[in-house]
Amino acid sequence: MIEIPKQSAEAFEIMSKGQFICSNSCNAAIRRLYNAINQDFEAYYTYFQGINLILREGNEYYHFSRIDSKAELDRKLEIAMKWIDIVDFFKTYDPGFGSGFRFSPSNILVRLSVDADLKNKLEGLKKYAGGKVKQSEIFDKVLDQLEKDNFIELENDILHEYKTLASFAYLEQLILSITIPEDVQNEIPE
Repeated sequence: MIEIPKQSAEAFEIMSKGQFICSNSCNAAIRRLYNAINQDFEAYYTYFQGINLILREGNEYYHFSRIDSKAELDRKLEIAMKWIDIVDFFKTYDPGFGSGFRFSPSNILVRLSVDADLKNKLEGLKKYAGGKVKQSEIFDKVLDQLEKDNFIELENDILHEYKTLASFAYLEQLILSITIPEDVQNEIPE
């Protein structure tokens, strides 16, 4: 008989929504949950495997994955393209943008007024902004998505400052894992 890990219901509640449990979360309950999983990873892994979920361990974060059908893989590819564009935008803003990075939306919006490359990349994100056309609205939509999917957290309500969570490394690893065969590389526009 398998022993059910104590906080498996809490972990399931968060990760079943596609969210991450990060070691550097601003939320103390999430950090405690991360530590609980970290201390007894095998028990959590075995338990969730029994309900057809694969508990994945990243660099200071946990999330679920599943074996997917072809239709599901196509949908995930579309989502991956969105995340590539979003990461590209933030890496253009600051190449050091990653886990632990702190930023204020107002600073990025100011930078948009003087950085044509950054402005063009934000324009490219318009397709993910649900009909929004103003720069600030597009950017707010991107921030909402990052926050909803647990890649950033609002760290300081008063200064409106965000902290990038360890789960952002998942997006970076996703991009780094993409390999393009040599015979196709010359066909890709730059």
